[in-house]
Amino acid sequence: MKKTVLKNLMLSASILAFAPSAIADAPGDIESRIAELEAMVNELKAELTNQKASTDEEIVRLKVREQSNSAPELDPSQPSITWGGIIDVDAHVTDFSDGDIAGSSIARDFYIPSATPVGGIGEDPSTDFTAKSSRFYVTANKQVNGHKIGGRLEMDFLGSAQGNEAVSNSYSPRLRRAFVSYDNWLLGQEWSTFQNTSAIPESASFLVLGDGMIFIRQPQIRYTKGNFQFAVENPNTNTNLAGLADDSLIPDLIARYNLTGDFGNVSISGIGRQLKAELGALNEETTGYGLSIAGKVNVGEKNDIRFSISGGEGIGRYMGLAIAKSADLTLDGSFEAIPSYGGYLAYRHVLGDNNRLNIGAGGITIENLDSASDAMTKQALSGYIAYMWDIAPKVTLGAEFMHAVRENEGGDEGDMNRFTFSTKYAF
Repeated sequence: MKKTVLKNLMLSASILAFAPSAIADAPGDIESRIAELEAMVNELKAELTNQKASTDEEIVRLKVREQSNSAPELDPSQPSITWGGIIDVDAHVTDFSDGDIAGSSIARDFYIPSATPVGGIGEDPSTDFTAKSSRFYVTANKQVNGHKIGGRLEMDFLGSAQGNEAVSNSYSPRLRRAFVSYDNWLLGQEWSTFQNTSAIPESASFLVLGDGMIFIRQPQIRYTKGNFQFAVENPNTNTNLAGLADDSLIPDLIARYNLTGDFGNVSISGIGRQLKAELGALNEETTGYGLSIAGKVNVGEKNDIRFSISGGEGIGRYMGLAIAKSADLTLDGSFEAIPSYGGYLAYRHVLGDNNRLNIGAGGITIENLDSASDAMTKQALSGYIAYMWDIAPKVTLGAEFMHAVRENEGGDEGDMNRFTFSTKYAF
């Protein structure tokens, strides 16, 4: 571009130098010189026009380069960070037939089967507003040398030991999930491999049909290969004599097979456990095992059935939100696993583009040992119906009625009736 400019300057200078001599020449020569001068001017115009075109082209090329530099291609080795969660506001009106529970109890925020009072005196219904089931998560994923690495951290505020309803309702966050994944491996706190989370029924409250559900999150090491999953998970034995006994050497061992297709999904899970309790001179050990079949099966284009059938000896805290014990001493002094069986069935029916109805029932039966006290739970049952309405994208209103019954070994029963109104916003 510099050479072209220099050429134009030289051409202009030659025209200026040629002009005086053209005037001094004869008339014929003047006409000839004027014709040459016009040709030189035309040549200069053409050069300037070409110069302008090339300059405009260079400007466009620079702008394109700037735009491409402002949005560079993503480097797959750099982590992709995502975050989200839900804001969940619930209003509960609860009536217990045989007593009441403390206002600070987590059972005031969602259904805990073992918390239903039995054998007491009923009180008036109570109302609770809460936003403690709101949650937040952050995930990170990236590729490193052909390997997929990821992680997730998730928190909510249920079960907080901090805060009260006096002034600020300030509650501390609790850990829900925290794990790192490397290709087919997962290490950290996550839903138990024994549980199929896709089978959890939709509801207005935080959780329904918990009595018949496998529901647990805990630290683990999991390996996934195709449809198979294998995991070693944190051991802990809940007994009457030692409470939660953290004395096991062998972790809980879980194997699972997942079958998926156009019909939905079904999982078959098996568990084996070392049940151990040490209390002073007492040092007892036995074995527990269980099986769970759960899934979500499509009915038509939009509706579905969600179900779970589980049972075994010593599965204890895995089902019914720890309503059953894993093992205990018999009257003859032997340490034995406690059998328990349960399940649920829920139907989700879509009424329109933004409305759906959910209905379901579940329960658990516990075969306590001969040493069981009259206060230990023998059976728990529950049922619910919920109407869900999406009033805007990711904003759902819900109305629900739930009825639950608990029976103890002494034959006493207590029930709970609860109305829930909820607003959920997912972001």
